[in-house]
Amino acid sequence: MAREIKIGNRMVGDGHPAYVIAEIGINHNGDLEIAKRMIDAAVHAGADAVKFQKRTPEVCTPPEQQKQMRETPWGYITYLEYRYKVEFNEDQYREIDRYCREKGIAWMVSVWDEPSVDFMEKFDTPAYKIPSASLTDHNLLKYARKTGKPLILSTGMSTMEQIKRGVEMVGTENLVLMHCTSTYPCEPEELNLRMIETLRREFPNVPVGYSGHEVGLVPSAVAVAFGACMVERHLTLDRAMWGSDQAASVEPGGFERLVKYIRVTEASLGDGVKKVYASEMSSLKKLRRVNGED
Repeated sequence: MAREIKIGNRMVGDGHPAYVIAEIGINHNGDLEIAKRMIDAAVHAGADAVKFQKRTPEVCTPPEQQKQMRETPWGYITYLEYRYKVEFNEDQYREIDRYCREKGIAWMVSVWDEPSVDFMEKFDTPAYKIPSASLTDHNLLKYARKTGKPLILSTGMSTMEQIKRGVEMVGTENLVLMHCTSTYPCEPEELNLRMIETLRREFPNVPVGYSGHEVGLVPSAVAVAFGACMVERHLTLDRAMWGSDQAASVEPGGFERLVKYIRVTEASLGDGVKKVYASEMSSLKKLRRVNGED
């Protein structure tokens, strides 16, 4: 069985170019115009898709967190109020849908709860992402699976047993697993990129990707060398903007370089079969003194 699935009009998996997702998330801070500028940046960088986050705040915010006070651009408000400030409504998502179609880029969301799945079923997005925080929410996993859309399952802050159990809930068909460490930003020592190989061995029919939160670009390209068929990085217009994800995000110029690094990495991997290239022949004739053949 081929390790590949179809997301929109793109095949994703072994033998295909890495599918690059620009994670806008909540870095738009509830501002639709900022979101549009971020979509523009993703298009310019050559990303395959942009991704947002969809929550029903009163459902997915832990009760003990809801009344905690927080300094925000909207004043000193509760965490629950803040969560509402960064949520787009249906009209705003309609405009995002229209704008992405106009710009020729796919868009999707991470769904954090079952009502968010119902909300998103109003839109024709190519896949649903299940965030790391919801990997153990088996009811959500099964609910999202019922839509029939491909699922992208992130594995941050989870044990191998929890990952296996999550995969059992949704099955291995039409699934991408994303290796992830849920630290924002994440130190290199905790990226553990070899987990990409581990997940590929453990789930031989499932495409494996990488959701990175590191500062810098190199590890995300290295992830592709380890077999990641999908790369997701947070995008921001400015890492100094207000918000918890900004520091672990990539600015537009960096995202453009990231896509180039990924494409160069893919082109560089080759097939593992040693050969003498035609481009080497002039060097061979000029520099090799002894043939070396018996």
